[in-house]
Amino acid sequence: MAKSYKELLHDITTFIFDVDGVLTDGRLLISESGELLRTMNAKDGYAMKTALQNGYHICIITGGTNEGVKGRLEGLGITDVFLNASDKMIQINDYVKKHQLKAENIVYMGDDMPDVPAVQFAGLGCCPQDAIPEIKAVSQYISHKKGGDACVRDIIEQVMKAQGKWKVIDGSSVQSS
Repeated sequence: MAKSYKELLHDITTFIFDVDGVLTDGRLLISESGELLRTMNAKDGYAMKTALQNGYHICIITGGTNEGVKGRLEGLGITDVFLNASDKMIQINDYVKKHQLKAENIVYMGDDMPDVPAVQFAGLGCCPQDAIPEIKAVSQYISHKKGGDACVRDIIEQVMKAQGKWKVIDGSSVQSS
């Protein structure tokens, strides 16, 4: 019998995220100069930074090419940010080999067709609430949050709570039920 997604949370050491549609709502604002602008949720940033501080690996793989996005993520302490990825499994396979990871230790969150192989590969494949039907069909967890609306925080917080690593201000840990 397959494990429930809640049981899989205990084995996670690594988070891999797409950008557009996951860390952003997928919409692009185009400036007069042609620059593509996106918005990210500060709650996702806090959760990613907290996960890094607690020893989790975080990797970002996107088909996008925006250096501003890379700068924002590196500013949070994420050192593995891969832009212009047409086949995300190439970066995932390299990342897994470099860090000696197992699929069952990985959360992958994506929202669109290029993410299907990565969602299927990960020990816990997941997606935002507004992902396309093909992604939802292969995800073990569908967040109640939309892309850009703290869906990344949702899965990070669940993993850290399941492992007793999510701390409240007084330093006590919060366990999930």
